[in-house]
Amino acid sequence: MLQLIAGAVNDRSARGIAAAVSRLVHAGELPPGARLPTVRSVAQALGISPTTVSEAWRSLASAGAIQTRGRSGTFVTIPGRPRQRLRYAQLTAGPSTLPHDFSTGVPDHDLLPDLAPALRRMGDTRLTTSYLEEPVLPRLEAVLRERWPFPPQQLTVVDGALDALDRIITATVRLGAHVAVENPTFPPLLDLLEQVGAIPVPVTMDSEGIAPDALRAALACAPVAVLLQPRAHNPTGVSMTPGRAADLAAVLAGHPAVIVVEDDHVGDIATAPAVSLGAHLPDQVLHVRSFSKSHGPDLRLAAVGGPGALIAAVADRRLLGPGWSSRVLQAVLVDLLTDAATTRTVETARREYAHRRAQLSMALAERGVVAGAADGINMWVPVRDEQVALLTLAAHGVGVAPGGPFQVRPLGDHVRVTVGLVRDGFDDLADILAEAAGARHRASGPRPRSLHRGTR
Repeated sequence: MLQLIAGAVNDRSARGIAAAVSRLVHAGELPPGARLPTVRSVAQALGISPTTVSEAWRSLASAGAIQTRGRSGTFVTIPGRPRQRLRYAQLTAGPSTLPHDFSTGVPDHDLLPDLAPALRRMGDTRLTTSYLEEPVLPRLEAVLRERWPFPPQQLTVVDGALDALDRIITATVRLGAHVAVENPTFPPLLDLLEQVGAIPVPVTMDSEGIAPDALRAALACAPVAVLLQPRAHNPTGVSMTPGRAADLAAVLAGHPAVIVVEDDHVGDIATAPAVSLGAHLPDQVLHVRSFSKSHGPDLRLAAVGGPGALIAAVADRRLLGPGWSSRVLQAVLVDLLTDAATTRTVETARREYAHRRAQLSMALAERGVVAGAADGINMWVPVRDEQVALLTLAAHGVGVAPGGPFQVRPLGDHVRVTVGLVRDGFDDLADILAEAAGARHRASGPRPRSLHRGTR
């Protein structure tokens, strides 16, 4: 295969190598599932730098022609339905058909602020006079800077936290690069890393966030980035403490080339304060703040702040695509963030989510199940057998997310429950979860009518 590839390359630039391999793939000479030679061996055969081959491999991975499977190697992509291959798609594939779907990870719609008053207050919506205007409304930038956990050199706004992560990863991570990630972590993050051919390095967590010793060990792999969720971690609910942030910053201080990407996806409904490594390493930290959970998923807005060069790379690349996030929605967000009634609504939601977490956690503990739900809207529940648990829950009409897609390295069987959607019937749901988990639990009374009717 090495000779086949080397013989097909006429242009030894990254673009030429990618084009040659692509032709071989489409011609069927490199069949689906075929393992490609290593970057180093191709470079030696062509008499060029491995960096050039890595760039070609990255282009092919971005186009979906090849995929990297960590240490197993790089392979020609097997045709199939891409959505089914995504870890993200596995979370709600089955539960969405069940009457009680607690798999989604979305906030309770009834706890979100009403957007109608903000829309009425907007008035003149002629907010764009040039396609090359700054991507962030000046009023919104001023409000964001007041709320940011450290003084960012630059800010921009994108279409949600996943859009931010996608653009940051595309701009900073190359094929074959190592990236340190929490274990467990949010599945789409692993999907994004796979898309660029990066290798995730799992980092153990404890009750305060990433463990410093685990991060130190991960740095031995020379990662280009560390990706973490500073509060209300999905799926465990863990929030990083200020002391832990200082400890992690001390570990990273000797690695100035490593970028830290913080995904603060829960924002204002988190009970934990906003904490960032950017307070210690402002030149290395990109902080993402999403408003989907607190103010509404349909706003599709998240802010990114950090080093000017990195933010500019993200903002400038967007000029060739969407250009900017809707300035109308940005104006709505400014109104929501500065409106006293909206602030009270978000505070009410924060208290209600805390109440729901506490109620279900307490009910599960009484049945011998200790689940993680320190903050946010999700609960990480250990089970004896994940598939058995999913089937047991489905038999009761309850859908949850499987724990496997969240894990970089196996941590034992789990399921994730979006506890933020559980409005009542905590004892009844705890009985079902305890049964699914394989725990011994006391029998409860008849199933509450609210859960029986299918309400959340």
